[in-house]
Amino acid sequence: MKLDYSKIEEQSLPNFKGGEKSMEAKMFFDGKCRILKARLQPGASIGMHKHETNLEVIYVLKGNGTFIYDGESCPIEAGNAHYCAQGHTHSLINTGTEDLEFIGVVPEVQAQ
Repeated sequence: MKLDYSKIEEQSLPNFKGGEKSMEAKMFFDGKCRILKARLQPGASIGMHKHETNLEVIYVLKGNGTFIYDGESCPIEAGNAHYCAQGHTHSLINTGTEDLEFIGVVPEVQAQ
């Protein structure tokens, strides 16, 4: 299946998961998996949250920032991926001077 993000309306999600500023995102969701193309402006963040019943993979397309994964900080930049396994916590902060753009994949079914 092809996902054409140029045809998906962008949503503004203020203080996403308790983060700073807002996340702008174009989301596909079929009831089983959420695949989003999103961006955080400089200083924006996704708040700390736990993946109780699923997991998340994030691939950075542009910019740089910092992930906090189970309390440990890790810098990330374009070309890097981040994996948050089921049962773990994470947050993403745009610490750069340009928008941080990324693709996120969150299967909504319980991971094995």
